[in-house]
Amino acid sequence: MPRMILLGVGTAVPDSDRENTHMVWEASGGLLLIDAGGSTYQRLLRAGLDPLALRGIFLTHSHADHLNGLPALLFQLKLMGFSGPLPIYGNQPTLDRAAQIIAAFDLEEYQVGVEWVSLSGGQEVPLSGVPYRLHVADTIHSRPCLALRFEHNGRALVYSADTEPCEAVLELAQQADILIHEATTAEPFPGHTTPRQAGEVAAAAGVGRLILVHFSPRFTMSAADAIEQVHAGGFQGDVEIGREYGIYTI
Repeated sequence: MPRMILLGVGTAVPDSDRENTHMVWEASGGLLLIDAGGSTYQRLLRAGLDPLALRGIFLTHSHADHLNGLPALLFQLKLMGFSGPLPIYGNQPTLDRAAQIIAAFDLEEYQVGVEWVSLSGGQEVPLSGVPYRLHVADTIHSRPCLALRFEHNGRALVYSADTEPCEAVLELAQQADILIHEATTAEPFPGHTTPRQAGEVAAAAGVGRLILVHFSPRFTMSAADAIEQVHAGGFQGDVEIGREYGIYTI
């Protein structure tokens, strides 16, 4: 069954036990990496996954904590004999910035070839040979950013990416079985979401399960307070703080 594996669940400044938030979708047809924050190659190995099974990378947006590991990953895949090209999906501003960052590393021949695939909110991602569908929506963040909805056999998993509460993400999350939502700040802040606001979104969307990521017990609030705030936001379903290498299956 398709599943999401969290490779990191922290904020832009990682904790000792929480890497920058990024994750990987595993299904027949290979792995789809979502963002590349930190030591992604090693984290794939620690999750029991073969990095050479990657069939694409989806970049939600261009902030450093979401793509700082991309050049190293392309370098490491090449050294391990990965046969590209590797599709990299995202909105055009994100792809442009990612290309600039990769060029700055001057990897020469030690880089997997990439195929840039530009997307806009409201689109279905053009994937072939996979048993699921993937739709995207624009979020409200300080840089253009895309949220994702995976659908398989009538079930759905949604990842909000970085966003403040917004109608597009609320619509994308409608009746999802699992909603992985950012919860960065203790108080409302432009471009980000509080645990209470994440609870409001989950309740309004009618989701079955809520997972908080882009969260830090140090910088946001304690885990217990975050769960309490989610409930105060009106969501009474299953809620948990995302954990490193946590697995969520639909």
